[in-house]
This record gives sequence, structure tokens and C-alpha cells, in this order.
Amino acid sequence: MINKKIQDFINCIEHSHFYEAHEILEEIWFPRRFENCIEVQLLKGFINAAVSFELMKRGRVTQSKKVWATYLKYRQNLYKISSQYKNSYFQLARYLETKRHYFDTQLLYK
Repeated sequence: MINKKIQDFINCIEHSHFYEAHEILEEIWFPRRFENCIEVQLLKGFINAAVSFELMKRGRVTQSKKVWATYLKYRQNLYKISSQYKNSYFQLARYLETKRHYFDTQLLYK
């Protein structure tokens, strides 16, 4: 189920449907949000990445950077996690960071 949600999340990000991407992973995160678990925190980080992209899309660059910093904070859990989805999480992080780099370079040329 999580791999399907991750793929749906990526598809939304790819089509600039950042709010919808956020909603997809929130379906997994929300019921578990009170768990003190690094996997739950990592999911929260991925959700924050989508929110950061949505803020960037709306021209709210300063807020986007703050939310991206939250993603980076939770991203560190990639190195601590023991999950059957670990490889999927690493691939997702790499994808999101590539996307962010693209957005950042676009801002430089505006």
C-alpha cells in the first residue's frame, strides 16, 4: 500500500499537483501522527516537501524555504529507519531533492 501511495505522490508532484500530493501521504501519516516513530516522522517530512513546493508555486518563497528546512530535519531519519520501504523512501527523497534543485535554479533565472 505504501509503495502505491508513494507512486501516486510522485505522479502528483510531477504534474505540479502539490496539494494533492500532500493529501496522499497524509492518508498514511494522519492516523499514526501521535506515534513516536521515525517512519511517521519521515512521512511528515515528505508531506512538508510537497507543502514547500505548493508554497513555491504560489510565490511564497520565504515560507517555502522554512517548510523545506522541516523536510530536511525529518529527512535525517532515512539513515536510522528500519522499514521494508526504506529503498522507496530513499528514492523518493532523491526525487524530491532533484525537483527542489530544479525549482531553485528556476528562481535564479527569473
